[in-house]
Amino acid sequence: MTSETRIDTIRLGQDGPRVGVQGFGAMGISEFYGDTDETAARDTLDAALEAGVTLIDTADIYGSGANEEFLAPFLAAHRDEVTLATKFAIERRADDPTHRAVRNDPAYIRKAAEDSLRRLGIETIDLYYMHRRDPEIPFAESVGAMAELVRAGKVRYLGLSEVTGAELREAHAVHPITALQSEWSLFSRDVERSAVGAAAELGVTFVPYSPLGRGFLTGAFADAAKDLSGGDFRRHQPRFTGENAERNAALLDPVRKIAAAHGATPAQIALAWVQQRASVHGLTVVPIPGTRKRSRLEENAAATRITLTDTELAELEPIAGLVAGDRYPDMRFTSVGREG
Repeated sequence: MTSETRIDTIRLGQDGPRVGVQGFGAMGISEFYGDTDETAARDTLDAALEAGVTLIDTADIYGSGANEEFLAPFLAAHRDEVTLATKFAIERRADDPTHRAVRNDPAYIRKAAEDSLRRLGIETIDLYYMHRRDPEIPFAESVGAMAELVRAGKVRYLGLSEVTGAELREAHAVHPITALQSEWSLFSRDVERSAVGAAAELGVTFVPYSPLGRGFLTGAFADAAKDLSGGDFRRHQPRFTGENAERNAALLDPVRKIAAAHGATPAQIALAWVQQRASVHGLTVVPIPGTRKRSRLEENAAATRITLTDTELAELEPIAGLVAGDRYPDMRFTSVGREG
């Protein structure tokens, strides 16, 4: 890409690094969305930097550490160009593939950070997120342990994922929080209950994950049970199968109509909508769509140059309220699960 087509940059939080206004979610490279062509995935990472997409997002749970290991050679070659975000809190076990537990205790946090640094082959994590909140552990204790990592030089900035507005304020009082990552899209707007307002108030950047509704908003599939491979975890998400999927597919008509008017794709309209939440809510927004293809990466980045009209935004406004089915089979560890 030329300098004219590189995306703009913006600062994370109040004093964080400057990054592209759109980031890259690396999760699907290692797990959850079917098989990956690693050569194509590495080419996609190169395309990200060419487009100015510099915030690269991973987590220790993705592929049980394999995603961080996959990124290590890329980071070694481009460390000064990349802002690397990773996450801790969801524990997996090699002897039990089905095991999932949320861990926020300080000892676990310290070990998780060391393990991520080793797998990534770096000395400092740029942005370290608590992936999920365990309400049984005092929040100040967990955030305090994260702050210790900053003081030790192992982490530069702190982030949280799927927390409520009240929890964000509580954490921010212990140590400045740079970014809040939660699901936010045309299909998922529960974060607007409290988290978005708190982030705007505190100067915290919002990092929407799954801004494309895990691909559903692009029209890539209509029913996960019928269209996706057996290992794809979307087959187990309530809104993507059966009657829910059929009802939700009908909600995409205005997205396709607006895309046609812009000479764009539905994915680009969905991303443009998320990007414009910044002006609607008065905060910094850096969505992190994921892909394993260079062509999709370039398509996604081009969405940052689309501005939707007030009329178009009004047409898209009702969609989220009509979506059938929850985001996850178990919503206990999402922010809305603790808000009721």
